[in-house]
Amino acid sequence: MSDPGPLLALRAGLIARFAADAALAALLGGRVRLYDEPPRGTLPVYVLFGDAEIADESVDGAERHRHSSHAIAVIAQAGSVRTALDAASRMAALLRDAPTPLVLPLAGCRLVTLRVRAVRARRDARTGEARATLTVEAVTENL
Repeated sequence: MSDPGPLLALRAGLIARFAADAALAALLGGRVRLYDEPPRGTLPVYVLFGDAEIADESVDGAERHRHSSHAIAVIAQAGSVRTALDAASRMAALLRDAPTPLVLPLAGCRLVTLRVRAVRARRDARTGEARATLTVEAVTENL
């Protein structure tokens, strides 16, 4: 799979879904922003896109893409596992409790399925920062 378009479209759709939620914004210090790498000069709480994998899963002439193990990590200050988990739980609820089918604005494709596969908590051994990672799986289809 050489086209990152569906992956970027899914990320943009997730940002749109999360950014509209006041409760999530409150958990993240007033503003929902998702970064590709830790922002310089910003103290936690913030959200990072983590590892993601996309594979061709075309069927019957429909160009489909399976997004597996799409990670979204909430980073919180040392000793703040609860903060990270609360934000990750809110994001999971926004995806799980959405109208069926979940409608995300995806450029060039549409969402076929999306599910939250896991929420995991850990502490960074080097920095002590708390991390809650939400793992999402999805299937998108080109328009």
